[in-house]
Amino acid sequence: MFKGILIEGSRSDQQVSLKAIDEAQLPEGDVTVDVAYTTLNYKDALAITGRAPIAKSYPMVPGIDLAGVVTESSNSEFKAGDEVVLNGWGVGEKHWGGLAQKARLSGDWLIPLQAPFTARQAMAIGTAGYTAMLCVMALETHGVTPDSGDILVTGATGGVGSVAVAVLAKLGYSVIAVTGRPEEEGYLKSLGAKHILDRGELTEPGKPLARETWAGAIDVAGGQVLANVCAGMKYRGVVAACGLAAGMDFPSTVAPFILRGVTLCGVDSVMAPKEDRVHAWKRLAQDLSPELLDSMITEVPFDEAIDAAGRLMDGKIRGRVVISVAD
Repeated sequence: MFKGILIEGSRSDQQVSLKAIDEAQLPEGDVTVDVAYTTLNYKDALAITGRAPIAKSYPMVPGIDLAGVVTESSNSEFKAGDEVVLNGWGVGEKHWGGLAQKARLSGDWLIPLQAPFTARQAMAIGTAGYTAMLCVMALETHGVTPDSGDILVTGATGGVGSVAVAVLAKLGYSVIAVTGRPEEEGYLKSLGAKHILDRGELTEPGKPLARETWAGAIDVAGGQVLANVCAGMKYRGVVAACGLAAGMDFPSTVAPFILRGVTLCGVDSVMAPKEDRVHAWKRLAQDLSPELLDSMITEVPFDEAIDAAGRLMDGKIRGRVVISVAD
């Protein structure tokens, strides 16, 4: 038996609890992992609170991230004792995820824990931080450099935003952090943000083309926010879009793209190829300060994770949530 958060019932009437689960209930997979740490992402909070149909079947163990040690493996790439990390691949949605003390998965979804990170630090990064790094890499691929101009980061106090601000600042970019929480200005500036922009300036409908302001942007919001971000990009600016916290719609026009040559890059972390994942984690080891990473962490006991999901959805937790499940 092991402890895990289990979502039961149905989409219209789900129940969520931390309970003892029989190991015989674990789904199929060629690698079994003793989970040491996991985290709480926006998608996990949606699943636990039932505010979006994240779980595709019931019962479901949520959690799109985990870090732990292999105990059994019939996969040639992994053996017992290996430290591994998982991000995405539909885990916590279609396949039991990381908010449990044990997981059985496809070894194709795993990558080795990247030195010098500990399992706790890897989950302090999690899918959010790994996605942030993919976004930074997308900006670089499309030619955005520190000399290009200001880089806008929306949702800056969240997991993706916090890591993006810290990485961009370390790389020498001038970062403008967008937040609806002005009381977090000190936190954002400690991560390296040069200026704070109130989220309200981007939430109302704007002109198809606004003043050319930003050379690049990382957006977690979508919706009207993303439309206004695109409208305010400089000529040949680049936007890496990875989230929909403000909505799935995109009330924009083609003007930024055909009159200013703006590039809108979609960044998906869930199904990204293994080589991209490994590269992103290597870059995180190089470009993310461990001290700043520690400052982003909110550590939550396993038995408080369900409550923390609600607080995360209500915008009451900043940075990254780390949960030790091994106890």
